[in-house]
Amino acid sequence: MPHPDIIQTVLKDTNYHLDLFTETEVQALQAEILTQTLRGKAVPFIRCPIRRKAIQLKPEELIRQLYAAKLLKQYQYPPNRVRFEHPITFGREKKRADIVILDKDRPDTPYVIVEVKKPKLQDGKDQLRSYCNATGAPIAVWTNGQQISHYHRKDPNYFEEITDIPNAHQTLAEILKERFTLKHLILKDKLAAERKSLKDIILELEDEVLANAGVDVFEEVFKLIFTKLYDESLSYRDKSIIDYFIQQAQDTEQQRESDSAYHSDYEIMWLKAEDISDDGFRVMEFRNTGQTDTELKSKIQKLFDNARNHWKGVFPDHSTFELSDSHLSICVSSLQDVKLFNSNLQVVDEAFEYLVSKSAKGEKGQYFTPRHVIDMCVKMLNPQRGEYMIDTASGSCGFPVHTIFKLTGTLFTNAEIRESDKEDVLNIFGIDFDEKTVRVARTLNLIAGDGETNVLHLNTLDYERWSDSTEKSSRWALTYGRGFDRLKALRAETGENKLFNFDILMANPPFAGDIKEQRILHQYALGLKPNGKAQTKVGRDILFIERNLDFLKPGGRMAIVLPQGRFNNTSDKHIREFIAQHARILAVVGLHGNTFKPHTGTKTSVLFVQKWNDDPAQGDLCPKVEDYPIFFAISEQGGKDNSGDYVFLKNSDGLYTLDKNGHLIVEHDLHNHEGELPDGIAETFIAWAKTEELSFWG
Repeated sequence: MPHPDIIQTVLKDTNYHLDLFTETEVQALQAEILTQTLRGKAVPFIRCPIRRKAIQLKPEELIRQLYAAKLLKQYQYPPNRVRFEHPITFGREKKRADIVILDKDRPDTPYVIVEVKKPKLQDGKDQLRSYCNATGAPIAVWTNGQQISHYHRKDPNYFEEITDIPNAHQTLAEILKERFTLKHLILKDKLAAERKSLKDIILELEDEVLANAGVDVFEEVFKLIFTKLYDESLSYRDKSIIDYFIQQAQDTEQQRESDSAYHSDYEIMWLKAEDISDDGFRVMEFRNTGQTDTELKSKIQKLFDNARNHWKGVFPDHSTFELSDSHLSICVSSLQDVKLFNSNLQVVDEAFEYLVSKSAKGEKGQYFTPRHVIDMCVKMLNPQRGEYMIDTASGSCGFPVHTIFKLTGTLFTNAEIRESDKEDVLNIFGIDFDEKTVRVARTLNLIAGDGETNVLHLNTLDYERWSDSTEKSSRWALTYGRGFDRLKALRAETGENKLFNFDILMANPPFAGDIKEQRILHQYALGLKPNGKAQTKVGRDILFIERNLDFLKPGGRMAIVLPQGRFNNTSDKHIREFIAQHARILAVVGLHGNTFKPHTGTKTSVLFVQKWNDDPAQGDLCPKVEDYPIFFAISEQGGKDNSGDYVFLKNSDGLYTLDKNGHLIVEHDLHNHEGELPDGIAETFIAWAKTEELSFWG
């Protein structure tokens, strides 16, 4: 959105933004800006409609004026109920609240308190809590112009999020009880409208209630997200209606040849959704609509029970929420305006990675692979319908789920899966040794795969002990049996779990810690010394290289994330020779050093190979040769900063760009994000692969 240079200058190098305001609102403010000479310099001032005088336009004042204009026009509050720098008494001390809306019936009592001087949410929330407790104000708002949070002060201890504040003619009760459908969720989605991440919301919930709730935070948040996904899935028919009208609008927009302003796919979706009648739409159930805490918990528990019965094998039968009634109410209120479907799953991944990293998974050097790295690998290996794919260290199953996206042509959505896609979905597999991440992965795959999944809780490396789970545990068999039966059908030898016939393997195996158990090391050529005796210890990732090659049929192809040292260290020469003996090295892509931050700064690369094959009857041809070209690339834009926070794409005006699903776009050079970014490493590789006439790009 274009805005004047004077406003850009005021906000430069601050944590304040204009994302929440429309171009019209910014232009209206611009019309009120004037300059005055102050100590010999021209300084911008603003005509303040509340104080009725010119005020110097500093960053927080600019945001305050824009939000106050919303209060006057959109929310229809009369100027005589709005106060700036309103005094709040704390014993002998007085502080001043940025904006206060006074109560209609008690003109000296604050009704809504707004904080804009604290550009970080937690600082602003702490300030608001103290103001509300001191005045008894029931509603609070924090914004920095990019993000916004609305709170109901439930009692002195808890702030409960609400979708919006009442306008001048509404009550809080009316806001809570408003009919809310999938259409409203699209329009109110925090991830798009408020630029919040799911991780941000969970961190806020931890600070508010979860840290001292005496519960397993992972389990309770997982139950909430699981239930929320189910509630959204029940509105799949409404989603089909919305999709139809939005597609019509997008087609119309693309056919226009006027000089009208460009609208992104997401802007078109948002604008069109406003016009769609939702009279016959289902009302969302995962919402706090003003009932008592006990009534709300009963409703959410019933919804969870239905979800658990629909997507079996994720939670034990008869499992319930352990959160107290009041804590659950606050959690539901915080999550109810988050739209989890129609995502590339980065938002879900980031949240679960944070939760899972508190367990032992991070200690084993296994972290969720960023989605832009996953997409690069999927694009380069080009999975096709009818092919079998597996991730042997699947984590939250990013590689399998994005392979499903590639095959079906759709992202994570609550629309019904096409019958023609179901068979392809059941060709996708994932294995992981960490039960928590397996349950997360099963949830995402159950949804993407229409209630079926091949995500299995097994130790990939210790395949000789698989029978301990598959044959001796009835609970394991009940949960994973059907997926394991499909895996057994791909064995190269009946009854043996060593060799399989997969077309594609993509994995980011653990690269910290060593395997020392002699029994396991004896199963691998790379676990042995030249004299045939087992080594003392071998890095996990080294054994995964050999194990992964065993999963591939002749001509099968693989992408594996490895520490950079495996490509450089003199002591690892035998590993490189082992790989070259069994497969053609297609490509090595050096990832940026920030890729896996904040968890680790270990430099990594992605190795792409294709297993040698001279027999077309066994698989794709990859005739063994001694000399051949290899594609090398180094990522210079990793998508994260030095702290491990994602770097998002901004337009020429400094505002964050949204993709067609309303999500922020990570700025990187691995692929072009469906045309949102310049062509990257993946597109360059594809052109090279076609020139080289690689079998999967022929």
